[in-house]
Amino acid sequence: MKALVKESASPGFKLKDVAEPRIREDEVLIRVRRAGVCGTDVHIYDWDAWAKGRCKPPFVVGHEFAGDVMQVGRLVTDVKEGDRVTAEGHIVDGRCLLCRTGNAHVCPFTKIIGVDRDGCFAEYISMPATNVWHLDDSISYDIGGIHDPMGNAFHTVLTAEVPGAVVLITGCGPIGIFAAAICRAAGASLIIATDVNDTRLALAEKMGAHHAVHPEQAEKLVKEATGGFGADVVMEMSGMPAAIHQAFALVRVGGRVQMLGIPSKKVDFDLATEVIFKGLTIYGVVGRRMYETWHQMTRFLRSGEFDPAPVITHRFPL
Repeated sequence: MKALVKESASPGFKLKDVAEPRIREDEVLIRVRRAGVCGTDVHIYDWDAWAKGRCKPPFVVGHEFAGDVMQVGRLVTDVKEGDRVTAEGHIVDGRCLLCRTGNAHVCPFTKIIGVDRDGCFAEYISMPATNVWHLDDSISYDIGGIHDPMGNAFHTVLTAEVPGAVVLITGCGPIGIFAAAICRAAGASLIIATDVNDTRLALAEKMGAHHAVHPEQAEKLVKEATGGFGADVVMEMSGMPAAIHQAFALVRVGGRVQMLGIPSKKVDFDLATEVIFKGLTIYGVVGRRMYETWHQMTRFLRSGEFDPAPVITHRFPL
């Protein structure tokens, strides 16, 4: 089959023929119909400091997808051939302390498809049946293929106190844009989104942000809206050092910072001034809560509260 492979410890990917996955008795084989490109894939393509410290080539990249089940292992009982599915890309052990206390999303033994094992930028992928998520008939492959980043956004928003809050979102990639829509539906009183890309800003405003502006314009808007106090919640989606510092600068004393963006290298900041003496709560967003976030996401899509399709701007064949 064709697959996009991280072949060596250097920048770039290679499109090549590889063997089709062979499934174990508790796994399923899925024909990939759609696959989404994530910022993590860009880190791996660029082979930056984060990728160098985490990934061990060679492997097939990609972790956001939707498709059809083509084969099931003999122990699989709740998935059948022909099912339309997506999947949770974080494969956990299911037996450790974190998994057994409702925190499987931070299982220390997690293996991520397209990072720690072969991923979905290929014609087929094997997945544990326990990770498979069935798609409603009303949900297209396109939308099924972006459940992973939508889930990140749901996790980010719904673990913060958003109703009535002034929210600042730094970074309008797909997850930041989804977060704006979810914040709007969750009852935020004001949503300010920042980015350096005008196309992304326009889309963020279309999807739910009250203001979508360049970073240097954010301080005035936040201070005017809050009487100088700062945003109740900041959602840092970019991983850029300047945005991270702005997040801590513009959140109010006693506020909350939700951190999802992955920096390409270590970021220095003043822990005492920026965090401790502001009494901040910082939440690191790792993937999606299993499977609370998935249920929330599916119900939200069924409600018709927002259409995520505008975030899909380009399509490429494998």
